[in-house]
Amino acid sequence: MSVKPNGTKGTSGNKGKAAPDNAPGAVWFRAEKASRPRPQLSHERIVATAVELLDRDGVQKLSMRRLAERLGAHATSLYWHVATKDDVLDLALDAVFAELDLPEKHSASWQEDTEAFMTGLRSALLRHPWAAALANSRPLMGPNALRASEFAYTALTTGGFEGVHLSSAAATITHYVIGSASSEAVWQQRSDEAATRSAVDAHIRAHIDEYPTLAGHFPLLEEDDWDSHFHRGMRLLLAGLTSPDAHA
Repeated sequence: MSVKPNGTKGTSGNKGKAAPDNAPGAVWFRAEKASRPRPQLSHERIVATAVELLDRDGVQKLSMRRLAERLGAHATSLYWHVATKDDVLDLALDAVFAELDLPEKHSASWQEDTEAFMTGLRSALLRHPWAAALANSRPLMGPNALRASEFAYTALTTGGFEGVHLSSAAATITHYVIGSASSEAVWQQRSDEAATRSAVDAHIRAHIDEYPTLAGHFPLLEEDDWDSHFHRGMRLLLAGLTSPDAHA
């Protein structure tokens, strides 16, 4: 698959069905427009402005009209570059994946490389609170997302994973990062996080007969911060993948 920088894809060897033109991810598969003089509005500026608006207001408040207004451009100029809001979201999300800082070369340890992928992806997603939830809802087919996936798959292949076990292992580490980052982003936007957690803890303890295990182990925020929670889970996950049973 050849992905062009402007978000279009070469058609050579593509015999599968095309994605619906207005579906999430369609920007990566849509045929390139016929050549003509392009307006002054640049693709890069559109994406950077979209990320800025998403960081400030979130996905629900983003619209093509608001994006055009922020760019100081006519809608016709914007629509030359992006056909739908989903195009904008796909391009903005791939720009977040461009922030993923990965080693230039793989190390001798697949676990070390996998940990670098997981911590790097988490950091990139948390810098943009909207990104993790969005990443869980659409195909990640942009060039930056594919570059990150290539790194992760190569690391896992070095660890002996292949076939369905490789795809399952890759999905496991990616879903853990996206899921945990999504939860953290939601909670971090709440001003009452500590109070809410304390209220939940008090409720569980008040019903200890129904939830005895939870009552004895429910973590309070000050006892288990987000970073510690993530890294502990990552180590447990990698330990499980290291087990021979993970390849069985």
